[in-house]
Amino acid sequence: MSLKEKIKEDLKKAMKEKREIEVSTLRLLSDAIFNKEREKRYRIFNQRKGLNENELEKESELSDDEIIEVIFSEIKKREEAILEFERGGREDLAEKEKKEIGILKKYLPEQLSEKEIKEIAKETIEKIGPNFGAVMKEVMSKVKGKAEGSRVSKIVKELLSQK
Repeated sequence: MSLKEKIKEDLKKAMKEKREIEVSTLRLLSDAIFNKEREKRYRIFNQRKGLNENELEKESELSDDEIIEVIFSEIKKREEAILEFERGGREDLAEKEKKEIGILKKYLPEQLSEKEIKEIAKETIEKIGPNFGAVMKEVMSKVKGKAEGSRVSKIVKELLSQK
């Protein structure tokens, strides 16, 4: 079962069980996935004019890796919202965002520990040298979906500053 199908199934189940926060979170996630697919469909349509509607639909469907990127993006939006709500003294809204992050994280693969990311980054730095951009590109390809870019960036910067 694809990640998209799992999200749809979980949304139906949450609706039946009247779990409001889960329903609203999964609806927003489904909308974000739909919008990303529309963007992809538009890009493909403009690049390859000869596709029929079915081919276009099939090619514009997001892979699980692309859906994971959407989930990370949705989590990041909520983390930013939490900071703003806490600054504004709206703990109730910050709590809601935290619950939504918990729901979204269920759809991510198991995340790597800081130690695991450091090991991958160290190996990459030894192989490539102290080039931040090249190291980040290589490390992110290795940890795709298993670590947030901001965590990886922080670790790589720390390691490079020690060199």
